[in-house]
Amino acid sequence: MKSKGTFAEDVYRLTSQIPEGRVSTYGAIAKQLKKPKASRAVGRILASNPRPIVVPCHRVVSGDGGLSGYSAPGGLATKARILKREGVEVEDLRVDLSRYMFSDFEP
Repeated sequence: MKSKGTFAEDVYRLTSQIPEGRVSTYGAIAKQLKKPKASRAVGRILASNPRPIVVPCHRVVSGDGGLSGYSAPGGLATKARILKREGVEVEDLRVDLSRYMFSDFEP
């Protein structure tokens, strides 16, 4: 994938592609950006997301499906509530990636 901007801009662009009712992982985004070891950097960037409605960072979860890293008021409970409202089943703060994983990013 050819970069369209800074690493942060590319993270936001890819995250914006995750549709309602689906999730992706920090690692999948890093891998798509040809930086497979940068999942923590992806997480740090999303933690400072300046446009949480446009860039749905709540749709990004850990590689094991666990909810993590949500800094909005209410934390992980809020992230779970939003995902459930969008049709993603969340049980014990975990999502079944075999059902909800999105990885069909546009370059």
